[in-house]
This record gives sequence, C-alpha cells and structure tokens, in this order.
Amino acid sequence: MNTLLSVSIALIAGLLMTRVFKPLKLPSVTAYLIAGVLVGPYCLGACGIEGLGFTSADAVHSLALISEVALAFIAFSIGNEFRLDELKQTGKQALIIGIFQALAATLFVDLALVGLIMLLPGKLSLAQALTLGAIATATAPAATLMVVRQYKADGPLTRLLLPIVALDDAIGLIVFAVSFGISKTLVSGTVDIISIVLNPLIEIALSLILGAVMGWLLTQLEKLFNSNTNRLNLTIGMVFITASLSMLEFHIGSIEISFSSLLTCMMLGTVFCNTCSLSHDLMAASDKWTSPLFAVFFVVSGAELELSVFADWAIVVIGIIYILFRSLGKYCGTFVSAKAAKCSPSICKYLGITLLPQAGVALGMCTIAASQLPGQGTLIRNITLFAVLIYELFGPMFTKMALTAAGDIKPMSEEVKKRREAKLAAVQEKKN
Repeated sequence: MNTLLSVSIALIAGLLMTRVFKPLKLPSVTAYLIAGVLVGPYCLGACGIEGLGFTSADAVHSLALISEVALAFIAFSIGNEFRLDELKQTGKQALIIGIFQALAATLFVDLALVGLIMLLPGKLSLAQALTLGAIATATAPAATLMVVRQYKADGPLTRLLLPIVALDDAIGLIVFAVSFGISKTLVSGTVDIISIVLNPLIEIALSLILGAVMGWLLTQLEKLFNSNTNRLNLTIGMVFITASLSMLEFHIGSIEISFSSLLTCMMLGTVFCNTCSLSHDLMAASDKWTSPLFAVFFVVSGAELELSVFADWAIVVIGIIYILFRSLGKYCGTFVSAKAAKCSPSICKYLGITLLPQAGVALGMCTIAASQLPGQGTLIRNITLFAVLIYELFGPMFTKMALTAAGDIKPMSEEVKKRREAKLAAVQEKKN
C-alpha cells in the first residue's frame, strides 16, 4: 500500500508543482525534480510518515523499476530520431559534434582537476580525477527529450540535438571504460586490457545487436494485427521485454557479457522506425501513454538527489570546478566542431547549452566507481551527485532558453491565444 501511495503522491505532487511554476515559465521537468526534492527524505520524508513522502533512500530505491522502464521508453523515443532519410542530412554533423564535444568535456575536466591536485594535494587523487573526467562525457537524454516534447520544439538545432544526445551513451561508455581502467590500474598497480578495451566494445556491440533483433521482430509482429490499439500494446510489451533482456549480465571466463539498456532500446526504436510504415503513428501514441510514467520518473529522480553533499566543503569546491569545466568543455567542444561541420551560426552558438543536463548514465558510472575503487569511489559518487543536482535543476531551463533563442521553440501566436481565450470565456459563460 505504501509503495502505491508513494507513487500516487509523487505523480500528483509533480503535476501540482508545474502549476506553481507556470508563472515563471519553467520547464515541467524542473518542477517535477523540485517536487521530488520536497517529497524526498530531506523534506516531507524526514517527518517519518509512511506514504506521505519518501522516508529514506531505500524507499526511493524501491521504485528503481519505474526508473528503468521510463529510461527504456525515453531511449526508444530517441531511437525514432535516427530515421535514415533524416540522417542523410544531419548524420555526419551529429557524429562529428557528438564525438568531439564528449572528448572536450573529458579533457577540460581532467586538466582542471589535475591542476586542483597540484594546488590542494591530498583532497583528490589522479585516479579520481580521471574517473570524473570520463563521467563528464555523459548527457541526460531524459531531460532534453522532455523539454523538446513539452514545447514541441522543432528545427535544425532540435533535429541535430537528439541524435547527439543518443550518441553520447556509446561514446561515454568507451571513454569511461578506458579512463576507469587506467584509474583502477593506478590504484591496484595491475593492468587489465580486457576491462579497459574489450568489455566496453562487447557491451556496445551486443547492445546494438540485441536492439536490432528486437526491432526487426517488433516490425514482423506488428503485421499480425489490424487494430492500432493492439499494435500499441505490442509495442509497449516489446519495449518491456527489451529492457528486461538488457539487464542480463554474466561472465565467460574473464570477459563480462552485459548490455546498455539505453543503447539497446535506442536501437530497438531505430530499427522499428526505419522498417515499419506505421511507426510514426505508433510512436506518437506511445508518447501519450508514457507521459505519467515520465512525470513519476523525474519526481523519483528529484527524491534521489542527496542534499547532504553540501555539508562537505571539499565536495562543493571540487563539484563547482567539475560543473564549470564540464560546461566549458561541452560548449567549446560543440562550438568548434559545429563550425568545422559547417553548421549554421545559431547551431554553433546554442547547441552546446542544450547538452548540459546530466543524470542517469552519469549516476550509473559513479555507482561502478564507488563499488570498484575502494576508499576512493565514495568521493567520486558524492561529487557526481552534487553535479547532477545542479545540472538537473538548471539544465532544462538552459535547454529551453537555447531552443527558444535558436527559433526551435515558437512563441504562441496571437491567433492561438485568442482562440484559447475565447474557448475559456465560452466555458465560463456556460457555467454562469
């Protein structure tokens, strides 16, 4: 009962918070995250009343399945952006910018934190600096997608943004595996080529293969049904199955066999949208079905943010440096590579700002670091949590501002405003 009540409170609190923030014209995702902080363990949850809020971190983590399912559908939706006819126009630019901005973020953070080690010896190790640099590559697809959907953003920047956000996952996995492998070598003194090179490549390859197979299978099964309702049910079921299969993990000797849920579900969406003629309609119907799921996901994400990280001044200082230099790396890397790819001036100027949000993938990386770097992983985790807290609260606002400035978010026309006002007036008159 408490779990169901917590989910209900989370959804309603998130929706009510969007009304509170409506005069400020903030994105809904920011409202959801703040609602999550309010019902989390540090605010309402601290009262200890079961069901009213999340009374502990364990209560929040008990809803981890919702987060997994939501991320699967987010990845599935982003896969829809890899339509071959559109990639012919933007694919090369997305690849160049995607790789360069990720590596630039890593380089900027690495150099800044190595400089900090020299200035404040003993506060940070080289292994921790390299790991944080790798985590800097990751961008949160969920927050970006929510802003795009809420404001119906469309234009050259948006069409380039979503493929780049999707590419970040694959690039981040490779960079993290290499950097984290070097970090473990520095701590243990032993070199493991399999974990540095082979395992991440296997994970990416198997994720793409599994997603492609499931996407082809979904297209074939859709042919068995004539009703769009049944086709939608089948699509949702197939995303569930793909997400569950991507959680498999086992070893063959010293080789680790695992999958990236985001990459797998992105590939599912990519193959499906390119092989099924009904994919446009089914994707649109799926988006409507997942709206409350995403709202709960962001509220739960807000409840997961640990405010206790502010208690340690060292974490705050290192976190601020991490945030500043990751932001600089993302922006400068995007600006330079967009210029090299001959993008329009507005894309060069604003695209980097939209790549700032950071959450799920980064949290997964820091969890690995916390478990495999004894004595050093906790600091990495706390700094990442601090950065995620700041990026998730402010990143969506910056994304909205950048998309608006680039012209991809159109202001409501006077005609639409008048129609809405007339409709409201008619409803009010009928009530009277």
